[in-house]
Amino acid sequence: QVQLVESGGGLVQAGGSLRLSCAASGRTFSNWHMGWFRQAPGKEREFVAVIDWSGLSTYYTDSVKGRFTISRDNAKDTVSLRMNSLKPEDTAVYYCAAAANYHYYRDYERYDYWGQGTQVTVSS
Repeated sequence: QVQLVESGGGLVQAGGSLRLSCAASGRTFSNWHMGWFRQAPGKEREFVAVIDWSGLSTYYTDSVKGRFTISRDNAKDTVSLRMNSLKPEDTAVYYCAAAANYHYYRDYERYDYWGQGTQVTVSS
């Protein structure tokens, strides 16, 4: 079992920044690839970013490239998502998730463990 707890969400004006964190406990953190997803009201859960177990490989959805940065600290069992230049369309509940398989990183059904989510609201 892996327990994931997100933090850092909130209300921010367009153009602002937030840093989301996800703290993991349970099974060895460095065994897992870590992803961030988001879900806006009435929409499907959407892939945002992923980082492999080593931290050397990352992928982003096109809409956040150049604005968001995913990182991890295996010594502290945490993964973070730095979000800059936020837009109203970034408003959603953001979830971190752990996956054993990196190949299907865009598919939320391939992730094994999920956090409870943290709300990000960007006002215009």
